[in-house]
Amino acid sequence: MTIVCGTRPELIKLAPLVEHFGSACTMIYTGQHYDRSMYSLIRRDVPEPGAFHELRLGGLRRGDQLGRAVSAVDEVLAAHRPGAVIVQGDTTSALAGALAANACDVPLVHVEAGLRSYDRAMPEEHNRVLIDHLSDLCCAPTPLNRDNLLGEGVADSRIAVTGNTVVEALAHALPSADEEEVVLGDLGLKRDRYVLATIHRPENVDDAGNLEIVLRELGALPLPVVLPLHPRTAQRITAFGLDRLLHGLQVVEPQSYGAFLALAHGSAVIVSDSGGIQEEVSVLKRPVVVVRRSTERPEIEGTFGTLVPPGPLVGSSVLAWLDDVEGHRAALREIPSPYGTGSPSELIAAAVRARLL
Repeated sequence: MTIVCGTRPELIKLAPLVEHFGSACTMIYTGQHYDRSMYSLIRRDVPEPGAFHELRLGGLRRGDQLGRAVSAVDEVLAAHRPGAVIVQGDTTSALAGALAANACDVPLVHVEAGLRSYDRAMPEEHNRVLIDHLSDLCCAPTPLNRDNLLGEGVADSRIAVTGNTVVEALAHALPSADEEEVVLGDLGLKRDRYVLATIHRPENVDDAGNLEIVLRELGALPLPVVLPLHPRTAQRITAFGLDRLLHGLQVVEPQSYGAFLALAHGSAVIVSDSGGIQEEVSVLKRPVVVVRRSTERPEIEGTFGTLVPPGPLVGSSVLAWLDDVEGHRAALREIPSPYGTGSPSELIAAAVRARLL
């Protein structure tokens, strides 16, 4: 079994599968996310596979990165042909793994299949559609994802509804109440009395106007705003001359997964453009304001999440969650996560063995 990935979220979500397959698993890490400190924080928390290949293909243009990754993954697969290739999500690395598996005639498994934003301006939307239609087994997290695949003509025999491995990864990494208090205390934070924000997607950080207004909206909130600053976002802030807008925020370094979960669990509300956080809040039972034009995870809209485009509605959407923090929290506790419970990795592994191996 070979797993191909290249970003921190992929490593986190694939960790339960790496643990499940153990020494029978080979991982190919493309290095799509090339910030060494961020990578190291997550890598140390991921179980060791039987073999590990690091390609270090970060910092390239998307097309160049895709082409080199396909070629490099193809070489590994040709030298060590696996029973199947597993890719997760919608990254350039996932598409590279899918194309290389197809070229080598190796069965392909897509974990987190069937997500759709129907926003063709998103490179990820093109990636996930291509991967789904190349895959021999599409592991759909929710029934809605399964319906998306069926609507595109993917055969039911190629689809398994498995839940999302994020629920396992989160349960494994979530700090205890005492550990959470230490993380919050080190930053001078009080539970339910701060906002956690993460911003890194191109639609927010590559557009100077959008980035400025998002930072201004965060800075105007009545609670402290903790901002783990993604390297990409930091670069754009400096390039656009917006460093002054960080003065009203509590900027911290990128966190380990456990420390980040502590911050998320203790927050009153989260503001983010991350896809993974939209899933995680459904397990943490915390609200999120999703700062994006569109989302491929509509299952949380109207329950755990509010979708708003970059602009002046960001602040008012946060305030709506802050008007009754305890009341909202109590209500969210009663709503089950649409991404399942228990061990989705076992369902995925069982489907792989039954249908492909």
